[in-house]
Amino acid sequence: MNHTDLTRFKDTGTLYLSAPEAAELVGRLGLRHCLQHMAEHIRADFLRWADFDKTARVAAHSKDGVIELMPVADDHRYSFKYVNGHPGNTRLGLSTVMAFGVLADVDTGAPLFLSELTLTTALRTAAMSALAAQTLARPDSRVMALIGNGAQSEFQVLAFQHLVGITTLRVFDVDPAASAKLVANLQGSGLHITVCASTAEAVQGADIVTTVTADKAMALILTPEMIQPGMHLNAVGGDCPGKTELHGDILNAAKVFVEYEPQSRMEGEIQHQPADFAVTELWQVLRGEKPGRDHAEQITVFDSVGFALEDFSALRFMMDSAVALGMGERMALIPQLANPKNLFGMLAAPASVTHQLTQIAATAHT
Repeated sequence: MNHTDLTRFKDTGTLYLSAPEAAELVGRLGLRHCLQHMAEHIRADFLRWADFDKTARVAAHSKDGVIELMPVADDHRYSFKYVNGHPGNTRLGLSTVMAFGVLADVDTGAPLFLSELTLTTALRTAAMSALAAQTLARPDSRVMALIGNGAQSEFQVLAFQHLVGITTLRVFDVDPAASAKLVANLQGSGLHITVCASTAEAVQGADIVTTVTADKAMALILTPEMIQPGMHLNAVGGDCPGKTELHGDILNAAKVFVEYEPQSRMEGEIQHQPADFAVTELWQVLRGEKPGRDHAEQITVFDSVGFALEDFSALRFMMDSAVALGMGERMALIPQLANPKNLFGMLAAPASVTHQLTQIAATAHT
C-alpha cells in the first residue's frame, strides 16, 4: 500500500484529472516524454506479468459499436477502464473512442484516481505499439506505412518516430480529409511524409506497416501480395469480434505476437484461426523466456487489441505525473463520514438548513 496516496484520499478525496487537464499535463511534460515513460511503465508491468490478476475485457456489443470494461489488479492496485468503440460517432460529432478509468487501493477499495482515458488511451496504444516494434521489428527499420489516418494516427506516428527511429512515412486513408489532417498536424515533425492513393502503394518499401482502421467489419486491409519479407505488421484496428484487418494467409506466413492470448483469441486478428494456431505473448519475449524475431527476412505481426494492464500502467503514469505537477482536482466521489457506520446520517440536514428549505418551499407555493 502507498500510504501517502491513501492519506491524500482520506484528507482530500479522489484525485480527478479531466480531459483538458490531461492535455495540459502532456503539454507540460512533452509528448515524447509521455510516450517514452508510458512505454517504460508498460514494459515494467509486463515484466512482472505473473503478479497480476488478469481477465479478458467484458464487452456489450450492439449493431453500432461496443462498450467495454477492462479490469486488472496486482496486490496493491486495482484499475478498470470504461471504453467504447462506435465507428459512426464522427457523423454525430462524437469521438469513435471515449474512455475514463479508475486506479484504486486494493487493501481498502478506495478510488484514489479518476481520470479521462480517451487521450490517454491513444498515448498508451501508441506506446505499446512502439514497445512491440522495438522488440520485434528489424533494428534498421526507418520507413513506416500507416493505413488509417483517424484519431489515433498521429500518436502512432510520433511514437514510432521517437521510440523506434522512423524517418519516412507513407500514408493512406479512404477519406482524403483524414490524410490531410494528419499531414497538417505533423508539420514540423521532421518526418518525410508521402500521401498515397492506395494501401498497396503505401506499403511499397515499408519496413513497418501499421493499420489503424475503424470500421467494425471483417476487412482485408492487407493482403498477401502486399507483404514483403522482413516486414513488421502492427495490426491495431482489429480489436473486437468480427473486426479484422489482415488476410488470414498473412498470419499463416508470419510469426504472431499478442498481448493476452485468451482475449486475442476472441477479438484479435487470430479470432478466425484454429485454437492451436501458434502465438507468443509479448511479455514472454520481454522477459527473455521466448524468442522474438528469428531472422531478418521473417514477417512479424503484433496482433494488438489493447489489454487492461496497459491502462493500469498509463493510469500509474498519469496519477504520479499529476501529483508531481500539482494538477487535477480533489473531489468527494466517496462519502467522508465521521462515523463510517452511519451512512444515513448524510441525509440528516442541520436544523438551520432544514428551516431554510421549508421557507423556500412555502414561498414557492404562495
